[in-house]
Amino acid sequence: MRQFRTFWKTSNTTVEAPSLGPFAVWLSWAQLITWGSVFYTFSLLMGPVERELGLSRAESSLAFSLALLADGLMAYPVGRWIDQGHERRVMAWGSAWVGACLLAHSFIDSLSGFYLVWIGLGLGMSATLYAPVFAVVTRRFPNDFRRAIIIMTFLGGLASTVFIPLSSWLIQALGWRQALWVLALFQWLICLPLHAWFLKGAHQKLGSANAPALPHHDSSEIKNPAIGVHLKRAPFWLLAGFMLMTAVVSSALPAHMVSLLEEAHMSPAWVIAIPASIGVIQVLGRFLLFIFEKHLDVHAANKWIPCLVPLGLVFLVAGGLAPWAALLFVIFYGLGNGLNTIVKGTAMAQYVSREHVGQLNGLLGLPLAMGRAVAPWALGLMWTTEDGYAIGLRWLLVVGLIGVGCLWWAQKSALSNPQH
Repeated sequence: MRQFRTFWKTSNTTVEAPSLGPFAVWLSWAQLITWGSVFYTFSLLMGPVERELGLSRAESSLAFSLALLADGLMAYPVGRWIDQGHERRVMAWGSAWVGACLLAHSFIDSLSGFYLVWIGLGLGMSATLYAPVFAVVTRRFPNDFRRAIIIMTFLGGLASTVFIPLSSWLIQALGWRQALWVLALFQWLICLPLHAWFLKGAHQKLGSANAPALPHHDSSEIKNPAIGVHLKRAPFWLLAGFMLMTAVVSSALPAHMVSLLEEAHMSPAWVIAIPASIGVIQVLGRFLLFIFEKHLDVHAANKWIPCLVPLGLVFLVAGGLAPWAALLFVIFYGLGNGLNTIVKGTAMAQYVSREHVGQLNGLLGLPLAMGRAVAPWALGLMWTTEDGYAIGLRWLLVVGLIGVGCLWWAQKSALSNPQH
């Protein structure tokens, strides 16, 4: 064990890190697998778990909310560990932990056991999904972290497209308990080695030679201010508002997408095909951004990209859930949701602080998790037999517009005030 710890410590500091392209591409495979095998597989497990354990839909749904809350509770510690240079330990052991929880899930025989494994999976998600890996690439590629994040989200955006049919086939072919064994092996045999190998050579602190000076920061800020300094300034809180509003909209809609499209009188084939296509639309949007980003002003892109989802909601509200309106909504929602991942992953580094991006995003982990957990339930409460989703969609449009306003204000404050 001592020799293993010595090897881990030595290899973590002496191996030269790979360049941006291979680094981002290989780690994106781990993102695809973890998003797919945990986040998107839950909906497929609900039915068989409910039938075998005799659970109600409310009881089974609570497990996923607990996972999101656990994810949020761990977001700040995980972000701080990554800012301190412990990214390899965090993400490699995170993959090992997720695999162990998936294996434990296959042996549950009670509601309490079901809740415990999903709390554990929530802790594992906090160490393995977008938030930690975005902090890693921001630290490693301070001159080009936005491009690295775009590359990493290509495969991640296809997680639902790949794993919903794959996990469904595994459950039908092997049974849900044995399917979880396969998903656990994916974590141990693919994700863990990828994180252990490609996260070697972590820097303990961003050096001034590697990190470019931000035009909107004064010299005292670049010298490593305390994180509390950023919490006293408007851009952080405005970005917090933007991320919370965006999280509410993006988590409320997927849970009700099938019912919403049925309400729009789509055919059964379209009701299934359209949600499955959202992952492809997201990746298409990210690919177009990757191609044209060098010809775009990054701040203008950040300003207008978040408008796509509210624009889709405008079509849906104005069209009264007509099929044409639902189709336009899904296109704009897919493009906007995919590109918003880039904006949310880079905005804190661009408008507040690169050096503390892990901790700053981590501070938002719990409120964002609570927003994501409550939003689907709230949209369901606003559904009525007379008006369907009409009232809820109007409220989501208001929430989306407030989020866009927060981002615009944060951007203006950060770029115009040299104190930020």
